[in-house]
Amino acid sequence: MFSQRRFNSSELPTRTEESELKVFCSKNILSILGFSCIIAVIALLALGLTQNKALPENLKFGIVLDAGSSHTNLYIYRWPAEKENDTGVVTQIEECKLKGPGISGFAKKLQEINVYLTACMERARKVIPSAQHPETPVYLGATAGMRLLRMENQQMADKILNVVAKSINKYPFDFQGARIISGQEEGAYGWITVNYLLGKFTQKLSWFNLKPSKDDTQETYGALDLGGASTQITFVPQNEMIESPNNNLYFRLYGKNYSVYTHSFLCYGKDQALLQKLALELQGTSEIIHEPCFHSGYLRKLNMSVFNEGFCARRYMSTSSYHPFFDIEVRGTGNFQQCQQGIIQLFNSSYCPYSRCSFNGVFLPPLQGQFGAFSAFYYVMEFLNLTSQEHISTKKLTEKLEEFCTQSWEEVRLSFGDVKEAYLSEYCFSGTYILALLQNGYHFTDESWKTLHFMNKMSEDTDNTAGKENVEKHLQKDLNVEENRSIIETLRSKVREKLKNAKCVSD
Repeated sequence: MFSQRRFNSSELPTRTEESELKVFCSKNILSILGFSCIIAVIALLALGLTQNKALPENLKFGIVLDAGSSHTNLYIYRWPAEKENDTGVVTQIEECKLKGPGISGFAKKLQEINVYLTACMERARKVIPSAQHPETPVYLGATAGMRLLRMENQQMADKILNVVAKSINKYPFDFQGARIISGQEEGAYGWITVNYLLGKFTQKLSWFNLKPSKDDTQETYGALDLGGASTQITFVPQNEMIESPNNNLYFRLYGKNYSVYTHSFLCYGKDQALLQKLALELQGTSEIIHEPCFHSGYLRKLNMSVFNEGFCARRYMSTSSYHPFFDIEVRGTGNFQQCQQGIIQLFNSSYCPYSRCSFNGVFLPPLQGQFGAFSAFYYVMEFLNLTSQEHISTKKLTEKLEEFCTQSWEEVRLSFGDVKEAYLSEYCFSGTYILALLQNGYHFTDESWKTLHFMNKMSEDTDNTAGKENVEKHLQKDLNVEENRSIIETLRSKVREKLKNAKCVSD
C-alpha cells in the first residue's frame, strides 16, 4: 500500500508551503480507499492499475470486506487487466452479507469469527476463477464500531483484528490486511468517492462540441455519511480559511488543490444515537420507558448492560442506581413531535468557541454547494419512499414521518411484513433522527435542503467517470436523455480519454 503523510494540528501546511501539502496522486487516493466498501470500486481499480503482474486471463478481481458497526458486507469486483494509463472500468459482480453483527460484536466469542466469515469467503472462492485466487487482493476495513471498542478495550480490538486476519489468511487470496480507519479518513474517503464517481475531479466538457468549458469550475459535492455508530460531514467551504485546523484536510487531485472541511461524530450514528436517547429517558423513571419514537403497541426488553458497557450511552448512566443486570421495558407510544423533541436534546448547541458550530462545540463553516447523503441516509429515505429525483421538502418529510410514526405496530407489521422486525421497529426513530441531525445538527434550512441528494452507493456497472444512472441524474438532468443518448455515450468516452492524459503530482 502507498504511504500517506499525516499532519497534526501544529503541522498543518500553509498555502505557501506547497511541498508540505498533503498531496495525493490519483493512484495513492484510490489504493487507500480500499478500506471502505463505499469506495471499494475506486480502490480496487487503483490496485489493478498499480500492480504490474500479468495474469493468464484478461480480468482481475478484488475483495473488500466492509466491517461496519452493525454488520459486515463482502464485495467482489472485477476489472480489465489491460491498463489504460491510470483509468479502467470496475464492476461489482457480487455482494455477500455476513450473517451476524459487526465484528466488534464478537468480543466475547472470538472462536465464532471463523464460522462468521466462512460462507461469504467460500462464495468468493467459487465466484473468482481459481487461477486468479493468488493475485486477488483482499482488504478489510473496520469503522466506528471498532473505533468505539478500541476506545473501551484496545487489547480486545487488536485480538479481533488478529483473529479475523488469521481466518482470512486461510483462503488462497492475497490478503492485504485488516485495520480500523479513523473518522477523519472515513469522511474524507466518502467525499473523494462521491466526487470521483460524479466526475467532479475532471474537467467538464461542454455538451455539443465536447471541449472543456472554460467557465465551468466543477464545484464538488459535499458528502454526508450515516452509519450505526458515527456520522460524517465533509465539503469544500466557500472560505478556505477553516477556524479549526483539526477539521481541515488538504488534497491535490488532477492538478488542483482542495482545502476540505470534515468532521466525524462518534456516537451519533443512528444505532448509538438511539441508545443515547433511551439512556437519557431512563433518568428519573421506573424500569419502564414510554418511547415516542417506537410505534404504539411495540414492546422491547433491554438489559441494562447495553447502557453500562457502551461508551456512548454510559456517560448518561453515571448516577444511575439500576443494577447492571436488570432488564428494562420499552413501550412504544408513537408520537412524532415528542420523538423529535427528545432527539434534539442529543445536540448540545449551548456552547460554541468558534464563529459558527454544528453541535457539541464543533466548528462548522457555512454549508456550500450540493450534498450527496448516502449509507443510512439513503436506506431510511428509500424505505420512506422519498428518494425520487423530485425534490423532497422538509415539510413533506415531516408529514410522512408524522403519518408513519402514528401508525400502530400492528398496522406497520401488516404493511411491511417482509421487513425484519429489528429494522422495521426503528424506522420512525431513524427518519426523525435524520431530520433532526440535518436541521438541528448540520443546520440545513428549508432553502439549503434543496441541495440534498439522497444517493445509493454507486457500485454495479460503475466506471471511473460516473455510474450511468448518476451521470444522467446529476450531470445531465438538463438534457433530454432519449434525444441525446449518443452525445452522453460520446461524452463518457471523451472523459475517459481526458483522464488518460491527467497528470498527478505525487508526494
